[in-house]
Amino acid sequence: MLKWASKIFGDSNERELKQFRGAVEEVNALEAVIEGLTDDELCGKTDEFRSQLADGEALDDLLPEAFAVAREQIRRSRGERAHDVQIIGASVLHHGKIAEMKTGEGKTLVATLALYLNGLDGQGAHLITVNDYLAKRDSQWYGKTLQTLGLKIGVLQHDSAYLLAEEQVSDTPNMEYLEPCTRTEAYKADVTYGTNHEFGFDFLRDNMGVDVKARVQRERHFAIVDEVDNILIDEARTPLIISGPAQESTQTYQTFARLAATLQAGEDYTIDEKARSVQPTEQGIAKVEARLSIDNLYSPENYKLTRYLESALKAHAIYGRDREYVVKDGAVTIVDEFTGRLMPGRRWGDGLHQAIEAKERVKIQQESLTYATITLQNYFRLYEKLAGMTGTAVTEAEEFDKIYKLDVIVVPTNDPLARIDHTDLIYRNERAKFDAVAEEIEEVHEQGQPVLVGTVSIEKSEYLSELLKREGIKHNVLNAKNHESEATIVADAGRFGAVTIATNMAGRGTDIVLGGKRGDDRNEEEWQRDHDKVIDAGGLHIIGTERHEARRIDNQLRGRSGRQGDPGSSRFFVSLEDDIMRRFAPEWLGGMLEKLGMDEDTPLESNMVSKSIEQSQTKVEGHNFDIRKHLVDYDDVMNTHRDVIYQERNKALSDADLKTNFLDMVREE
Repeated sequence: MLKWASKIFGDSNERELKQFRGAVEEVNALEAVIEGLTDDELCGKTDEFRSQLADGEALDDLLPEAFAVAREQIRRSRGERAHDVQIIGASVLHHGKIAEMKTGEGKTLVATLALYLNGLDGQGAHLITVNDYLAKRDSQWYGKTLQTLGLKIGVLQHDSAYLLAEEQVSDTPNMEYLEPCTRTEAYKADVTYGTNHEFGFDFLRDNMGVDVKARVQRERHFAIVDEVDNILIDEARTPLIISGPAQESTQTYQTFARLAATLQAGEDYTIDEKARSVQPTEQGIAKVEARLSIDNLYSPENYKLTRYLESALKAHAIYGRDREYVVKDGAVTIVDEFTGRLMPGRRWGDGLHQAIEAKERVKIQQESLTYATITLQNYFRLYEKLAGMTGTAVTEAEEFDKIYKLDVIVVPTNDPLARIDHTDLIYRNERAKFDAVAEEIEEVHEQGQPVLVGTVSIEKSEYLSELLKREGIKHNVLNAKNHESEATIVADAGRFGAVTIATNMAGRGTDIVLGGKRGDDRNEEEWQRDHDKVIDAGGLHIIGTERHEARRIDNQLRGRSGRQGDPGSSRFFVSLEDDIMRRFAPEWLGGMLEKLGMDEDTPLESNMVSKSIEQSQTKVEGHNFDIRKHLVDYDDVMNTHRDVIYQERNKALSDADLKTNFLDMVREE
């Protein structure tokens, strides 16, 4: 029935694309005329567009010519001509939708076209990135093009702000053209680059201040969210919070950390893998009561102790060093489970962070009281027009629609995908799995094919690194501990015979070029020769060492290979001891491997099992969607109060007639 209806009415994505292809034809029709303009005439187009807007024309009317101008300027300054599919992607963004574009299809260029058009009206266009590094990089890569066309570019960082300078102002790598400025100046720019945290926390700080003139933000007009699934879905489980210190005893955390270390899993407490929670048993409770010399742990006067115990058990049994966090410079720093990056300044709540600090015997920071908070969902819903782009969004289309009212449009690739995705190999235990991974790396490495190996944690990346060292295989490791070397490691990851082990850091925002990055130690002819050698060897080979909770994360890792029609391949290695398999895999799977009489080192390769794993991932995605939906439902209630309080506060701070406002409030009562 659905196939029949699709034939008659057409696929909805294809119908949307048909509309955007019309815009491509209009842009292409102007190409010859725009190419004939001098540099001054091309840059002068920006003032013409602004005059047209002042006369009442809409941005939609300017789209064809504005895109044609931006495309020509990119061609002149960077030597790249925007493909038709990139014009489609930019049109999708301008119309406030999500563009799903595969790796290597030039999302940064696509965003630049939409930013130029939406930066013309002077209301501000924001590009939201996943980290400070990308904000700095992208603002200087393509921001220079926008600057040449007459737009002012601002950049937000964790503790600073910059305007893009016309001349080099620094010798610091990745900071050459960034001139320090106030945050207000960065926000007043036509286009502002920054992370979701910087934009969100500035909003909260603005609404906590007592001086209206000290506010840095203006109204939220238009934003493009890069890696939109990561920011609006993965990170949306954690609200933005500004807090201050509360009075809690650090000694109590230390006491419970020592106590938790003496309790035995299975006897004194049980672990719920799916819910990531710990529950003390009767035997465990009795031990705790004896150690603390109390009669009843759950009596009203001891209610605080139960929270300390729960936090200590979670810190001891669920949260692991070099997995969920690292200990660096005497502090516990969270590792983002989706990006693999460190999150300095971020802390877990409800005493969990303090419990982990006590476990690791570092200085325990004070607990905090919340002064202001907002979810990412409600912050981004403040924008008049919101758009996004990523390589993996369609699996979460329902959530984007229900929470943000955003449609997902799958933009076709410029060249057909040539990557070969092999069936998963399933092993009975983790040791056998990693031995097999090391063996495959050695085989592929000998052929000269570059290999990117994705691991789920720092701990696993270092374990695999040790295996390769024993085999004498030269390799690079990229994780949150050595993120400073990211640019160099990524630049070399596509070289002939290169082996790179990486956490999820290499899954986003990285473009691995076959043959390695151009320039540096090779001329163009040498690079082309190396590039061709890698293509002949089969392109980049991806190895996943574990399935992630979300299919998107797996697809992102795969997407590092096969960019722009290049050859490539991928395979995932799975064991029954993997986190997602322990928590969600069907019970019959382990029994089936035993019945088949397979030894530990013999894998099972089955489409049926691979589909079963994907079904498990779908269940987890649904579960996590429910969690985020409940968070939004709860914050929507708070949001109503927040809006009223902020509005009344603004009236008071804006020298409004307080007596009139007060009487109005009394009458409403």
